[in-house]
Amino acid sequence: MRFTFRCLDAQADAPLLHSWVTRPYATFWGMLSASVADVAEEYAKIQSSGHHHALLGLDGGVPAFLMEEYLPESSPLAGLYAVQPGDVGMHLLVAPPSGNPESGYTTAVMDAVLGRLFDRPEVERVVVEPDARNTRIHALNERLGFQAAGLVTLPDKEALLSFCTRTDYLAARAALPSTRTLQGASL
Repeated sequence: MRFTFRCLDAQADAPLLHSWVTRPYATFWGMLSASVADVAEEYAKIQSSGHHHALLGLDGGVPAFLMEEYLPESSPLAGLYAVQPGDVGMHLLVAPPSGNPESGYTTAVMDAVLGRLFDRPEVERVVVEPDARNTRIHALNERLGFQAAGLVTLPDKEALLSFCTRTDYLAARAALPSTRTLQGASL
């Protein structure tokens, strides 16, 4: 498997995350002006919440992306849509490339994240709510099987609520032009 995952350590990983979330490409993450201490505090809250959890995705042992999973019924989405059994929420932030960007890399990362989530038999559907203006993530979500459900107003943004079922994910994954970088999903 190309990608592996480890639990995020809010204190130890804060400088690394800070170097990602304060770059212009991460504007939709909402932490452009955060300090290292702010990042550590935010992820300490996430890790101790009991309903929201962050993982670092590693590529060959090197941190390459941040994945968050959460229970929608315990999130700002509660009451904004009919939560179904088996729903899990997800956030994703890919690290800035250290060299020349690799074609298809972000798709491979998203595939690994969805593969990890759908490997759990209790997960029936993945829920995302990216900023409505973030057209790049909307295109990636659609490529991997997400179906847009409409706009929702959250405390910090107008978001495009989207869902991906296991069936939609597997169909989208099978339709991708190349699986060279998508190795490792065990579905």
